[in-house]
Amino acid sequence: MQSLLDLFISLKQANNMSLFENMHMNLALEVAKEAASRGEVPVGAVVVHGPTDKVVSVASNRVMELKDPTAHAEMLAIREACKVQNNERLLECDLYVTLEPCPMCAQAISFARIRRLYYAAEDKKGGGVDNGAIVFNAKSCHHKPEVYGDIMSGPSQSLLKDFFKERR
Repeated sequence: MQSLLDLFISLKQANNMSLFENMHMNLALEVAKEAASRGEVPVGAVVVHGPTDKVVSVASNRVMELKDPTAHAEMLAIREACKVQNNERLLECDLYVTLEPCPMCAQAISFARIRRLYYAAEDKKGGGVDNGAIVFNAKSCHHKPEVYGDIMSGPSQSLLKDFFKERR
């Protein structure tokens, strides 16, 4: 039996965005805005259990707050989802993130066996999925999720541009 999300994925080609993508990416954008208000680079991530469409974890960047260069939104969301699921593999989970994951996060996504990755804005300089290192195409990559980019990229790009404009 096909899950609701799978049906919406099929509709994605027709509509370019599903109700679930919109809902989950909006949640990621909200936590990205919270990160910006704390002075962190505004990136938000949401892990969703695909078959049930239940949100498992939500996180935003906390690099400065935690004094930890690995405290990217994706890494924190994956860590929390693994705790919640009591498993190091997130086989039936999807990740929604407001910015194309960097190579470190892309590798973590592969290690966690994330089913699908949805991201908003491309990261031409630091991306690791469709730009830069393109981690999922490396011979050493053990798992490649389905990747859907450019999901609500406009609001994410605006948030990032405004954030960096204020700091320059």
